[in-house]
Amino acid sequence: MSRSTHLTILQYVLGQELPRRIADTAILAIAAQIVAYLQLHMPLSLAAPVHTVLLYFCCALAFVLFAQLDLYTAWPERPAASMFMRLAVSWALVLILGIFLSRMVHGIGRLSHHWLLYWYMTSMLLLLLYRAFSYVTLVRLRKLRLGGKRVVIVGYGQAGREIHRRALQQPWIGYDVKAVVANADEAGILHDAHITRIEQLNQIHGYVLANQIDEIWITLPMTAAAQLRPLQIYLRNSLVDIRWVPDTKAIQMISSKMSNFLGTPTFDLNRPASSGASGIAKHFLDKLFALAVLMALSPLFLALALCIKMSSPGPVFFKQVRLGLNGKKFMIYKFRSMKPHQEHGKLTQATQDDPRVTRIGKFMRHFSLDELPQFINVLLGDMSVIGPRPHALQHNQMYEELLDLYMVRHRVKPGITGWAQIHGYRGETDTLEKMEKRVQFDMHYIQNWSFLMDFRILVWTAFKGWSGKSAY
Repeated sequence: MSRSTHLTILQYVLGQELPRRIADTAILAIAAQIVAYLQLHMPLSLAAPVHTVLLYFCCALAFVLFAQLDLYTAWPERPAASMFMRLAVSWALVLILGIFLSRMVHGIGRLSHHWLLYWYMTSMLLLLLYRAFSYVTLVRLRKLRLGGKRVVIVGYGQAGREIHRRALQQPWIGYDVKAVVANADEAGILHDAHITRIEQLNQIHGYVLANQIDEIWITLPMTAAAQLRPLQIYLRNSLVDIRWVPDTKAIQMISSKMSNFLGTPTFDLNRPASSGASGIAKHFLDKLFALAVLMALSPLFLALALCIKMSSPGPVFFKQVRLGLNGKKFMIYKFRSMKPHQEHGKLTQATQDDPRVTRIGKFMRHFSLDELPQFINVLLGDMSVIGPRPHALQHNQMYEELLDLYMVRHRVKPGITGWAQIHGYRGETDTLEKMEKRVQFDMHYIQNWSFLMDFRILVWTAFKGWSGKSAY
């Protein structure tokens, strides 16, 4: 192989996700062995078996979860402090889950705590050094213009601008946009004077030949479908790679993942990020967490139940039908915070200083303690710990006609807390603008879900989200 070929392979190994995932897993295994020799003075295979069990579990979890925790997406563009925190939290989460799984199959009484601590610290150091080396090497390769490809983008609408932005964000991959085919409106958005504007489709082939172009990216919107046939004719003699990037963002849905359906490539426009194997893992983690909370807070449940019974006549729990996953109805549980009353066919939201709210109810609402019985719903599988809040049926009927994507919230399980709630959109929604903003945050969560995002919401809720001015 030539020197250029070797460098291209190196660029792939350091720049692509799968090789980096393999490298991270190998680093964890190597660090475990190094620490075993230094701390236990023996190979890991001769130590208590729990060490090897933990290593296997953590390596498997890291290979799967590090990608889910967004450690490989445009990582060189992130600030060093942000990358360090994300890596530290992700590795800690993997280690905690590994310890939990190890305990289920093997006792951890003989696990060396010193080995565990130094394994975490050594792994962090090696993972950071690997990322620093990768970044410096990729930048160096890019400066040498090794393996770089010259590109023409056909169409500079939303999809064209997005793919251009991503190419600029990841310069180590080596794509250099030299020209765009854009109409007058799109050209006004193009501010880079070094990028040529091609006005007509029939001019593309000549430009490709004259400027040694390597790839053409077609990003025309769906409204420009009529141009695809003549474009195919104009490019039939262009002997370069041609990629089609469909403008699926023009359709307001929650995803644009491509899959193989009946042997045909299709786009899944309505599949949430938490589907598939990740969704199964989230389901089981929800149930484990809910069970732990219910066991730990059982004395508080009993105390609140007694206070509710003493404050006013009526049941301890308030029950109401809500919509769950894919619109399936379920019965939600809350601690009753109001005096028994009739709605007379019209739902009236609680307002500030609402006379229907009892004294203990006001206290519970302020700290969101009335929501705690929903961990029972999580245990039953009707809800998730994290997700969009379930609204009353009357609100669903009202807002599904007013907000385009309102009902898409029900493509995931509703949650006890969520992305909208930790950003202040909780409690009363007395205006369309408030509900619209809440739905926007819910959609962001559904489209960008990850285990790390759930962890952030959970921590934020524990320290900030359980009380606030809008909780009454």
